[in-house]
Amino acid sequence: MRGRVLVAGFATRHVAQSARRAGYTVYAVDNFCDQDLAWFTEDCITYEENAEISEKIAEMAARHPVDALVVTSGAEAVGTTIPLYGTPPRKVERFLDKLEIQRFFEELDVPVPSLAEDGHYPVMVKPRLGSGGWRNAIVRSEEELRRWQEVWPDVPYVAQSLVDGIPASVSCVADGRRARAIAVNRQILRGEGERAHGFAGSVTPFGHPLAGDMVACAERIAAASGCVGSIGIDFMAGERPWAIEINPRFQATLDTVEMAIGESVFAMHMDACRGAIPPARPVARGVAIRRILFAERDMRLSADLAPLAPRVADIPWPDTEFEEGNALVSVYGWGETEALAWSDLERNIGSVQEVIGV
Repeated sequence: MRGRVLVAGFATRHVAQSARRAGYTVYAVDNFCDQDLAWFTEDCITYEENAEISEKIAEMAARHPVDALVVTSGAEAVGTTIPLYGTPPRKVERFLDKLEIQRFFEELDVPVPSLAEDGHYPVMVKPRLGSGGWRNAIVRSEEELRRWQEVWPDVPYVAQSLVDGIPASVSCVADGRRARAIAVNRQILRGEGERAHGFAGSVTPFGHPLAGDMVACAERIAAASGCVGSIGIDFMAGERPWAIEINPRFQATLDTVEMAIGESVFAMHMDACRGAIPPARPVARGVAIRRILFAERDMRLSADLAPLAPRVADIPWPDTEFEEGNALVSVYGWGETEALAWSDLERNIGSVQEVIGV
């Protein structure tokens, strides 16, 4: 084994799985501690509120000696005495604030949707803090903005001019000075309801005509950010590649990136933290798709989806209760072409639905 790593954050299965495959002994602090997270870790502690993460990290470190801490969403700014492999909290905090990200992009003079003037619609409204996009909303009038504010009172937000395009991202690794893009991804959003702009999956690689431009822009952004390790840059691929956000941590696209390129993103992350980045962008060997399925109603999932692995991941324990709209399970598709990958995904979704009884 290469060493002992503690992965902490809201959802860690994808990172823990990558770390285990890379030869590490893995421990986790996670909001869910799903079945398959237990497959890839020696021990897992769950939590309910982000304020508990530091305490749970200390608890796990007291149980097991660990060599490194790696964080995911929700734990980026946690302070600890465990050696951190990733962007330090003092630097990462800027990129957890969407207004600061806006200013950073403007300073770099990269294409970014402008902040909207008061009374100008439509706009994209999104909280300054938080990830996943599930509270983002297109607002077309003062009345719609007022309704958003009623749903999310006292939540600071930014309002950007609306731009057309396809949601995309570029996965990079950086050493604090240099950056290398390792994959271009298309992001799948929910597409309807109050959480229409929430993340619901990814396709890797994304063969868009602007892919090369997004790679060049992402590498410039990632290098200038000073971030270390895995970093993702979100784009809207429209008339130009509009830079949208920076994710200074492992991204939810990790699964499809690894499936597509056949290499360990966790290993690249650890190498980058030690000052080494890949000499070139890896070549995709096929197309990978991840699709998150969500509960269509309040429900108790009595079925065990574990026998469907590795076609599924983030596998809940039998008899887990879900509220309407919560994530149930991730389903994958794979193929030499995107069409074949989508066909495989549909078959696998059908298998899940058969087991659940939908």
